Order: sequence, then structure tokens, then C-alpha cells
Amino acid sequence: MSLPHQPEFEPVRLEFSTVLTDLIPMPAHSMVDLHALQLDNARALLEHASHQLPAANASATQYLQTLIDNLCELSLKDPLTGLSNRRYFQTVLGREIEVVARSGEPALLLMLDIDHFKKVNDTHGHPAGDAVLQTVAKTLTTCVRPMDTVARFGGEEFVIILPSCQGPYGYQVAERIRESVNSLNITVAPGVNLRVTISIGGAFAPRWVRSTPELWVERADSELYRAKANGRNRVCIEPQPILAVSAEEKNLLFGPLSLDDPAWIESMVGDGSVGHQAVQ
Repeated sequence: MSLPHQPEFEPVRLEFSTVLTDLIPMPAHSMVDLHALQLDNARALLEHASHQLPAANASATQYLQTLIDNLCELSLKDPLTGLSNRRYFQTVLGREIEVVARSGEPALLLMLDIDHFKKVNDTHGHPAGDAVLQTVAKTLTTCVRPMDTVARFGGEEFVIILPSCQGPYGYQVAERIRESVNSLNITVAPGVNLRVTISIGGAFAPRWVRSTPELWVERADSELYRAKANGRNRVCIEPQPILAVSAEEKNLLFGPLSLDDPAWIESMVGDGSVGHQAVQ
């Protein structure tokens, strides 16, 4: 596949940063001839995903940068629902759990699963299942804030990250989602409408504690399993722990840990851990 009207490009000189050259050995300046690059597959991917191709009259640098940016965006989207995909979700999850550990800001992870989804595929076919997934995905995005992250986790399972989210608000959001999905009337074929329900499990990221994204997902998934076991079409969220951490404890958790650091020595002196002779 070739671009119908590809302009004549002069070779473009790309400046590579020190960080990049540390990772990939290459000359400080590299000449790239756009015509020498095999871009047909990249353009075909973007066209198939209805992404706008770079302008034909763009400079070589602009053309290549736009192509790269669009491909990066495409790699983080679920092609069926248009939501963020699991790759993007994992990136945001790791960043958010670090923020919570350092700032103590509460964050809630919701895991959502469409009830009896296999029956939809088995009874009405996979196109009907796709229509259900797309409709539910669109509904999820209308129930959350712009700052929240909604992603397709896999199959009929979705995930939502709600930063700066207190317990009562998180439960209200989850219930709003459950009720919104429960009220859907999804057309999957002429004269055929379906109703579906959704089960939701949630867990808060541990504040002031070093944890991992995997453990956070595991806890939310346990709550989702509980919602399923208790009859489906319900919300189960792990109670938000109430923690009180002093400024001194925060400093010990995230402050300097070297014994040679004055701040560490001052902290030890303040609580009597170091004798006078040790600091004279």
C-alpha cells in the first residue's frame, strides 16, 4: 500500500538526546531519509483505526512525528471499545500507587465484570457480544470524572482507577455505574434487545505503605469475586482503612535513610536514640 500523493522530502536530521544515546548507541546526529523508511504498514494501521494521517504537505520531521504520536496513541487503546487498554492501565496503576504511598491521598480501584456474558455470545453470537461490550464501555465513561481512568482489562472485564477518592464517594460512583448498566436496553439485532447487569469489586490503595500494583489488583479482584458469589449485580468494596501518620513517621518512611545525613541524625538525637558522645 502506498500513499497516493507523497510529497518530496529532503532528508531530515534528527537530534537524539543524551538519554536516548545512552540506551541505544548511535551517532550524535543521524540523517534519516523518509523515502527510505517502510511506512506502508504504519499508515495502513492508522487508516484502519480511522486515525488521521499526517498532512501530505507536512515537513519530513512533522510527518514522522505525527506518525509516531498516532501509533503510540493507537498502542494504548482497546480497538473494540475505544477505552484505554491493559497496557495503559498498568502504567497508570503503578504511578497511582506510588502517589498514594507518598502523599496519603486515597485512591480506589474498581474491577467490573458483565454478568453471564458468555450466555450472550452463545445465544446471540459474538457480534451481539461486541455490541454489549461497546455499550457498557460507553456507559462507564459517562459515570466517572475526566481525571479517572477507565480501561478494558480483558474479555468482559473492565477496570477503573479513581484517584483522590474517599470511601463514600467511591461507593456512590460504583452504585451509579451498576444502576446505569442495569437500566440499559441494548439493541443487538433488528427487533432484539438485551438487558445486562454488572458486578463490581473495589479496593483502596494502601496509604503510607509500600505496596505493588499486583497486590492492589488482587484485593479488588477478591471483592469482585465476593460480589459474584453473593448473587451478582451488586457492589462489594473493601472498607477504607483509617490511618493516622504523623509528620515524623512520614519522614522516617520517605526521608533520607543514610546515617551520614544530618536529618537522619537529628531525628535520632531528638528521640534519644543517639547519646551525646556520638554527636559531639
